[in-house]
Parts: sequence; C-alpha cells; structure tokens
Amino acid sequence: MAEHTSSSITIEAAPADVMKVISDFERYPEWTGEVKEAEILAKDAEGRAERVRLVLDAGAIKDDHTLQYTWGGPNKVSWSLVKSQMLRALDGSYTLAPLAGGNSTEVTYQLTVDVKIPMLGMIKRKAEKVIIDRALDGLKKRVEQG
Repeated sequence: MAEHTSSSITIEAAPADVMKVISDFERYPEWTGEVKEAEILAKDAEGRAERVRLVLDAGAIKDDHTLQYTWGGPNKVSWSLVKSQMLRALDGSYTLAPLAGGNSTEVTYQLTVDVKIPMLGMIKRKAEKVIIDRALDGLKKRVEQG
C-alpha cells in the first residue's frame, strides 16, 4: 500500500475564493513553482477541468503527465494519474474547511507519488513534502494577494 504525505495551511479567504484559484489550472505556472505548463484537455458538464496535462519540474521528479480530476462538492477536489512518462502514481486532493465563520480556510493537501524508476522511500516522501509545501505556500500567497 502506498504511503501518502499530507499537510495543511490556513488561508485568510473564504473557501470559494481558495477553490477558484485551485481550479484555475492554466494559471498554475504563475504560482506553483513546480508546474511549468498546464493545459485543460477536457471539462465536465459544469465546466470544471476534468482532465489536465501538466509539465512538472520538482527537482528529483520531472514529468509530463495527465491527471483526471474529481470534484467532491464545492470544498474538495481530488486527482489521479492517467498517463505519465516517469510516474506510476500521482494521486492527491485538496480539502477545504471553513474557519472563522467562513472568512478563512484550512486547506489540506494530500499527495501520493510513485515513480517508475527505483527511488528510496524517504526521497519520495521528501519530494512529496517539497511539492506540497511549495504548492500550499504558493496558493496562500496567490489567494491572499488577490
């Protein structure tokens, strides 16, 4: 069973404002750090991205891959790997929980990465942690700066 890495951050904005930034995939290269390109390949009936191609450069993990997104209501999105050059698995989620009467949001990012090449578990976990921490920090800055 694959292990996952998880981390949370509090963002001074309503969950809807946070999800608006999370769901704007084409602007990921502007704030995520690791995502160099993002292209929406398919949308669901509500116009939300359903399949997204991402070019990732996270140090030890460099890849061009496609993810399938599932929207679990207004406060959760999860994804799983469809195809990749380097990855065997890339499964994750953002879960948003309103705080302070809905004026701020606790964002929890969970991620599981499995690569096709041999890599020590501790190096994989470190890569996951770097991806999560940078994404959460970038998300917080992006949302709070408007």
